[in-house]
Amino acid sequence: MCNTIAKEKILKKGSLLSIGTYYFYINISAMKEIVLELKDASIFQKESLVLSEVSLKIEKGEFVYLIGKTGSGKSSFMKTLYGDLPLQKGEGHIVKFNLKTLKENEIPFLRRKLGIVFQDFKLLPDRNINQNMLFVLKATGWTDKAKMDTQVLTVLEKVGMKTKGFKFPHELSGGEQQRIAIARALLNDPELIIADEPTGNLDPQTSVEVMKVLQEINKAGRTILMATHDYALILKYPAKTIKCDANKVFEVVQRAV
Repeated sequence: MCNTIAKEKILKKGSLLSIGTYYFYINISAMKEIVLELKDASIFQKESLVLSEVSLKIEKGEFVYLIGKTGSGKSSFMKTLYGDLPLQKGEGHIVKFNLKTLKENEIPFLRRKLGIVFQDFKLLPDRNINQNMLFVLKATGWTDKAKMDTQVLTVLEKVGMKTKGFKFPHELSGGEQQRIAIARALLNDPELIIADEPTGNLDPQTSVEVMKVLQEINKAGRTILMATHDYALILKYPAKTIKCDANKVFEVVQRAV
């Protein structure tokens, strides 16, 4: 059957597929790329079970919140996704990497496909913003100075920080530092941004400003998974929400957060 079809002339016309003299309508929107998928995954901290039998999917272009009380496993969940904790049980795939078979020497390559934003910014204090950005690019294999300078300007412009390149981290407000951290996460054109409590240290107004930046990045097609305990932001910017609770991870409806 497959060989017969392979010999036919196949043409795609929008959502219309023609095979020989037969025509089929296909749902293009139903063929979205899966960026993250876990099946019956159990997450451990050393020998201690943190989350069990986790099954979920995140599609390309989605904005997903991860919520849960302190100690519920959010950080362990995030660390497993970027290779800081091994996936010991179950199946897991993220940006085409197999988390179950992930080797130590593959972790840097995985992280180049991820943009990771931390709560505490993690900017190098003895370097200005441009130097912070260039440090990341050099560490991830960039060598062309002109291309690096262009990329730095591009990501800083996306977060409204284009004129701050020569400032040092201590010269910026908390909100500005978080914008820089988001820009840094965009440097290698990641398939998925993992943001771990990116507004956790910010006041409500600054949190909204940072959230607007993340929303714009998401609208441009970037997939974002954001851990947060700020339910006011979730109500203001509703999106798919998953929750860590009682060693489980499950999707919740908006009114249940």
